[in-house]
Amino acid sequence: MDYVSALVPPVVMAAFFIGLVVTIIKSQGGPNKAKEDAAVDAAIARAESAPQSPRTDGV
Repeated sequence: MDYVSALVPPVVMAAFFIGLVVTIIKSQGGPNKAKEDAAVDAAIARAESAPQSPRTDGV
């Protein structure tokens, strides 16, 4: 019976991990995809347009 108690935790963790991955994959896209994409595009544009200041820490 020791082998059963040794195998239960990995099997349970694997099942939860598979459930997490399936949930993440299913939640991609959908009705909010355009809004999420627009928010990411705006953040990238804001980061690219920010002026770059020279580093002064001697690196």
